[in-house]
Amino acid sequence: MQDAVATIGRVFIGFAIGSLLAIALGTLTGSSRRVEQAVEPTMQALRTVPTLAWAPLLLLWLGIDEPPKLTLVAIGAFFPVYVNLVSGITNVDRKLVEVARVYGLRGREIARRVVIPASLPSLLTGLRLGLSQAWLFVVVAEFFGASAGLGFRLTDSQQSSRVDLMFVALVCLALFGKLSDSALRALEHRALRWRDTLGTERSA
Repeated sequence: MQDAVATIGRVFIGFAIGSLLAIALGTLTGSSRRVEQAVEPTMQALRTVPTLAWAPLLLLWLGIDEPPKLTLVAIGAFFPVYVNLVSGITNVDRKLVEVARVYGLRGREIARRVVIPASLPSLLTGLRLGLSQAWLFVVVAEFFGASAGLGFRLTDSQQSSRVDLMFVALVCLALFGKLSDSALRALEHRALRWRDTLGTERSA
């Protein structure tokens, strides 16, 4: 139970941090051509860095306590949310914005009533992918310097040849990942009830 609580806490704290940063930066990048030109090349380069390459650097910079683990999970959650949100904003139909301007909407009103609803499906997809990545990254994070957590339990069970505990840890990771994804799917379905798509027809 202690291992499960430790892992769940790291996932949701890291996911919250990474998602909020991704939403803030993704909104700026998608809304401004100058910001996109300045930020996007760096983001795309960092996105290709393998998970294991971050871990030693974070341990060197932040020590072996919770900060490097939460940071690694946040990195895992950040990029799927960021990429999907930027794509969603930049692919908003220009005609929708032009119609909004015809009706006298400007600035924040266009963002609130046109851009955000139109890019919401992409954001929610990014959040689901980011949460899945968070569960993957937390296992890697707990391989390094953790004394509790399901990732730690996997490595500890391997060293002690406790295959039963390894299976328990794997089942818990799969179960918690599925439950969290199901919760986000329910939120997605509720938030996007206004869409008329094949997906909404199947879920009706």
